[in-house]
Amino acid sequence: MPKMKTNSGAKKRFTLTGTGKLRRKHAYKSHILTKKTKKQKRNLTHVSIVDPANVRAVKEMLLLH
Repeated sequence: MPKMKTNSGAKKRFTLTGTGKLRRKHAYKSHILTKKTKKQKRNLTHVSIVDPANVRAVKEMLLLH
């Protein structure tokens, strides 16, 4: 049987923390930033943890069952 491949998009977007949680960046921070307030952009800078409802799906994309 061939090797399983990780999802290339997920590989670039998610990282594992030391305790095994999944870290993600916030959306809406890449372009059209002129109309967003400083506060909004600042708050989008911080990394976040993937919601428990989505952890299983992300782990399957990264082959971390």
